Formats: sequence, structure tokens, C-alpha cells
Amino acid sequence: MDNKPTESDLSVRFWGVRGSHPVSGPDVCTFGGHTACVEVRCGERLFVIDAGTGITRLGQTLGADAPAHIDLLLSHLHLDHVIGLPFFRPALMKGTTLRLHCGNLDGESAEAALDRLFAPPLFPVTLAQLPATIEHVGFHAGETLTFDDGLKVRTCPLQHPSGATAYRFDHGGRSVCYVSDIEHDELGPWPHEELLAFVRDADLVIYDAMYTEAEYCRCRGWGHSTCDAGVALCRAAGVGRLAAFHVHPWHTDADLADMERRLAAMLPGSFVAREGQEVHLAAARVAA
Repeated sequence: MDNKPTESDLSVRFWGVRGSHPVSGPDVCTFGGHTACVEVRCGERLFVIDAGTGITRLGQTLGADAPAHIDLLLSHLHLDHVIGLPFFRPALMKGTTLRLHCGNLDGESAEAALDRLFAPPLFPVTLAQLPATIEHVGFHAGETLTFDDGLKVRTCPLQHPSGATAYRFDHGGRSVCYVSDIEHDELGPWPHEELLAFVRDADLVIYDAMYTEAEYCRCRGWGHSTCDAGVALCRAAGVGRLAAFHVHPWHTDADLADMERRLAAMLPGSFVAREGQEVHLAAARVAA
């Protein structure tokens, strides 16, 4: 396979993989300590999913070469998914437009909620005071988003306190789904039919693996899932690989390495996501 990306390729890069809060220390260096942020590229077209603390590293990497227009897709508005937003370097660059898409507020945008969070006395400035232009888009999870350049991203509602949104990217005959912050055991038999159809035949599903099975028994109703539930979903839907994501802040590198060995045995090719890790999906070849 030619490793040089083309406009038909689909790629993912992880910038933050933790849930709840960031962590640091010698026992979390391998997988990283930043909270949720994932970069998706359809060819060179950039999408950013969630604005946890990992978005700060993405911004530093983009630097002055950041696109003038960036679409930021928010799964929901809990702190671990938005706290990095005002520290994202493109947000501090005049001439940049950040368009924030939010689907878990019954069609309302995130503007009012973020204005409450990023304002005195909780934060020294408002988002409107940042050099970049911030635009807000509200939609209903389950709708398909169509962007100015014609690209489409499918969405799906998730069971989570106050709701959350999954995203699916289809490009060049490949597909990636982002399914974080989901309660797998609250709406009847698993896998749920709507989600099963949403992820069917995807090449990669990025899935909430916050808890072990033993931990989940003590945390029902908190809005998160397990590696085992993710594997069951992927097997039923014919998914190629699972990336365990939104991992627990207390799980060390050793814990996550054990999870990864078990995950790879259950669904070969699957892995626990690491900060900085890239997954490149070359465009599918069409038979002549």
C-alpha cells in the first residue's frame, strides 16, 4: 500500500483519550492523560471531534497552518469534552472561524451553555472575546450534517446523561464511527438496533471503554460503557476494528495494556487508543 495520503483516504488521529478529567504521571505516559479530542481527515479536509484538553496539542501541531475554517463536532457539553476550547490555538488566531456543531440539546446550539461556562466568575473572558470568530450550529442527533463543500457526516443519538451524539464519516469507501459517552445497558437488549445500523460495516469504531465489567456493575446509570459491550456491538455489525476510547483516568498504562491484549484477542486488530496515534485508511479499490 502506498503510504502517501490521497484525497480519497480517510484518517484519524487521537489527541486526547481519557474520560472525566485529565491525568499525569509516570504510569500514564504510554496512553496519555488528555481528555477527549479526535482529528478526522477526509483527504485533507479537517474535522475535529470534541474539545477536551487534547485539543490544545492539536492546536499546537496545526500552528499557523491551521485551516481558516474549522468544523468542531461536539458529542455533548460535559466539561471533559469542552474544557480545552479556549486554549485551542486556532481560537486565538484572528481570521479563523470555528463552527461548533452540537446535537444533544433538542436542536439548540451550544452557545448559551458555553457562554455560561466561559464567562466570569468561572472563566476570565467569553468565547466572543477570543480573536477567532465562533459560530454555533444546533441540530438533532440522528440528522445527517451537510457541509459547505458537500461532505456529509451521519449522526446518531446516544444514551448518556443530557444526551450525546455519535458521528460517522464515510469517505473513499472507508468509514469511521465515533461512539463515546454511551450507556449500553439502559435501553433494553444490546446492541441497540439504531446504533447497530449506524455502525454497520464500519472499518473502525471509536468506542467508550470507560469501565471494566466489574466496575460497570457499580456505575450503572452514569452514562458509560465497557470494552466487552463495544466488541459485542462490532461483532454484530460486521465492524473491522474497535478503538477503546474515553478510558478511565485511574487506569494506568499497565491496566490499559492488559485491556488491549484482551481486546485484540476478542476482535483482532483492535486496540486501546493512544495520544498521537494515527490510523490511516486507504481508499477502497473498486473492482474493474
